[in-house]
Amino acid sequence: MKSVDLLVVGLGPGGGSAAGKAAAGGLDVLAVDRRQVIGEPVQCAEFIPNPMGAYARTHPVRLQSITGMQSILPSGAAHASDFPGLMIDRAEFDRAIARAAEDHGAELWTGSRLTALDPAERIATIRRNGQEKPIRYRALVAADGPHSTVATRLGLAPLATVITRQYTVPLRQPLGDTIIWLSDDYPGGYAWLFPRGDVANLGLGLDPQLQPDLKGPLEQLHQRLIEQGQVGPGIVRRTGGAIPVGGPRARMHSGCIVFVGDAAGLTHPITGAGIAAAVVSGEYAGTAAVAFLNGDARAFEEYEEDMRDQFGPALARAVERRQALQPLWHTPAARQDATQRRGWIAFDEYFEAAA
Repeated sequence: MKSVDLLVVGLGPGGGSAAGKAAAGGLDVLAVDRRQVIGEPVQCAEFIPNPMGAYARTHPVRLQSITGMQSILPSGAAHASDFPGLMIDRAEFDRAIARAAEDHGAELWTGSRLTALDPAERIATIRRNGQEKPIRYRALVAADGPHSTVATRLGLAPLATVITRQYTVPLRQPLGDTIIWLSDDYPGGYAWLFPRGDVANLGLGLDPQLQPDLKGPLEQLHQRLIEQGQVGPGIVRRTGGAIPVGGPRARMHSGCIVFVGDAAGLTHPITGAGIAAAVVSGEYAGTAAVAFLNGDARAFEEYEEDMRDQFGPALARAVERRQALQPLWHTPAARQDATQRRGWIAFDEYFEAAA
């Protein structure tokens, strides 16, 4: 049986960051990912805030700068706000972090899926190349997304999610801002256009219990933008996925198992932004794993305290805003600008309502 100090399940930005920090700290690290190619398929709008720029210095990771955000209200009124950041190639971003972990000594397995977990014996079973391989671990980082297999194997409650659908489409003219549409057509979410050079990510996210059809609203928005001359009719890529929107898990660690990123529920419940939180939590978790396995019994508790201190207030506000909006969807109130302003981060009302 193969034995490692740390097993990391999932090689997105959270898992890759955890693997890198732990390996740099001297641990024997194995990181596994069910995908054959790290980062693919991309299920992301591919925007990161400027503080994450250190992870996207080079081409082909960095695609273009973003200066601001246009928020379109139900009336058609547009609100401009400063919202600087970067558009990235998310697949290359994930691979760059994974390569750095490998450079520090982490072993990476792709095409490898967690099929069983025995937390009492600290044994995980990984299916790789058609064979079941038991792995004994001393600690485990769960970085396996909103539908975390690790959480399921531990019997933890599933995270609340919205679903997304996204097309990558040609841009007719250069664009330096992101565009957001706030509308009752996208209940529990919003629609977006994020430029990335000569193409853009056009997508939407919504609560499937309120609106089960994503294709129809996205096709309508795409057609409208074609008629306005903003984008072309072609579709370069289609993707979609789930985004956790219920805030952090009740517990982000269980014994020697710790959750990061989407698996920990650290994604912003209003914007859906999760890359920065994944990287930060992954790095903290990797560092905590080193401390834990060197005798600090409270290391994972302190990790969770740090994450709640750092992300808790913003996530709590976002959850409160979602709960306040929930009964208003598909009512006249949802078609009023004032309602949407209270539910979106670009407006002062968003912060005043939660005071």
